[in-house]
Amino acid sequence: MMALPAETLNETAVRGLIAHHGGAARVPRRFKVITDTSDFFRVEYNDVVILGGVPYWVKRYEKEGRFGLDDEPKYWVRRAVELTTGATRIIKLVFHEQFDTIIGDVKITCFRSPKKEARLLDLVAGHRNFMHGRWVLDAADNNVRILEFIRGPRFDDVIVGYGTDHQDYFHHYFLQVLDQYIELVQAIKFLHDHGEKHGDIRRDHILWDEETQANRWIDFDYNYMQGESLFTFDLQGLGNILIFLAGRGDVLVPDLYHKQREIFDTLWGEDLSIAYKNRVANLQKIYPYVPDSLNRVLLHFSFGANIFYETTDQLLDDLATARVDMVSLTGRQS
Repeated sequence: MMALPAETLNETAVRGLIAHHGGAARVPRRFKVITDTSDFFRVEYNDVVILGGVPYWVKRYEKEGRFGLDDEPKYWVRRAVELTTGATRIIKLVFHEQFDTIIGDVKITCFRSPKKEARLLDLVAGHRNFMHGRWVLDAADNNVRILEFIRGPRFDDVIVGYGTDHQDYFHHYFLQVLDQYIELVQAIKFLHDHGEKHGDIRRDHILWDEETQANRWIDFDYNYMQGESLFTFDLQGLGNILIFLAGRGDVLVPDLYHKQREIFDTLWGEDLSIAYKNRVANLQKIYPYVPDSLNRVLLHFSFGANIFYETTDQLLDDLATARVDMVSLTGRQS
């Protein structure tokens, strides 16, 4: 990244930079040069946004990965070409939203905080398990985050391709998946140890970086307010991911009803996920070879749980025990 003097960033100079990185044939006939991103809908395809003295040639919208909203455009998140280097960047413009969610009987208010994400970008710079980038204030003092582009698939998309069925997956692949998950929990512990939280822990917020060969957390602009525990929502998100990983996908109650009625008839409400009532958390009822130690971790995130994790240290301690039992079960170290 190299900042250019403001007086040099006229339309003629910008056209030259676009031609240099994209070819003369791709220089648009008309485009806007934008320094105030307050109205992110005004930032359109082929426009150039100037941020911190660096011009960014705006391309496609990024898409939402939230369940049920796949392929929904995120109009405030744009892929762009950094015209001083030719590198692909993700530009996150300021967008404020707020919503309530309920886990068990606890109501949690979530809201987007660009300043919080900017603060975390500074904190995790250099950490292998987080996205990296920088933040700048535009001409109207909007906190815009400029992120390095991570090339690679979602972690959950990778693991569902392992094994021919669940038994093959669990005995031959899950131990290495568990190790990767533990590393991801340790990364969240890093945040918590600094008094910070991710705020939006979901499996689609983990990308497998093909260059660094590491899983990386992305999108930490959500913050939340609730009085029970500072890290409750993060820990619940970690539990949802572990249930998915241990099950090689979500084990859905309707699927059991229609395809495995004999197992469905053994389920009780306490066996289900506290966050998603149509998903089974007590996976040992579905797959009897799941070790007791691992299943006890899963049950912390079920409707039947009497005790919940309050810290990542507690979760990591139980995962270490579960890992020992997985080694014994599979006869493999990793």
